[in-house]
Amino acid sequence: MTQVKGAALTAAVLVAIAAGSAWRPAAAQATAAAAAKAERRSGGPSVTEDVLPALLIEVKGLRAAMEQMASSNAQAQLLVGRLQLQEGRINGMIRRLDTIRDTLVSAKRDFERMKGVQKMMEGGEHEPGQPKEDLGPMIEGVKKEAAAAQANVDRLTAEEAQLTSDLSVEQSRWVDINRRLDELERTLAKR
Repeated sequence: MTQVKGAALTAAVLVAIAAGSAWRPAAAQATAAAAAKAERRSGGPSVTEDVLPALLIEVKGLRAAMEQMASSNAQAQLLVGRLQLQEGRINGMIRRLDTIRDTLVSAKRDFERMKGVQKMMEGGEHEPGQPKEDLGPMIEGVKKEAAAAQANVDRLTAEEAQLTSDLSVEQSRWVDINRRLDELERTLAKR
């Protein structure tokens, strides 16, 4: 859209220049008349002949600057969108990591409790009047529960490590996008 406006503006300026003095305002006509009078006096080329190429160069420069600004604006919008998307990913991963860490703390507590029960049963601390042999199946059940609790702790620990690694990668991407935005800002500030 900006390029279309730039092209229309360039076309309008060129048409106005090509139209010559028939379309000039009074001040421009006075300047042209003064230039023509100076040309007659000096017998040399008119000042307006030098103005037309200079105006054309200026219009081309303005058009290039407008196109570059439009391009920079689109690039900035794209980078800001990517930055926001990256921030959303990072925030989601942080929430997930917090949930896993809370679950891991609970799983470790359950594992320690099961190990304590297993140790107590294997240590011979049982109710008086109940023979020690009767605890065999119960000890096996507690061992299985302790093993399952250990597997859960191991799984959550591995998931936490993987998520921490993924979060680090996503944060480095965020830093890269932010750096590119800073570079674009410095480039635009120089103009």
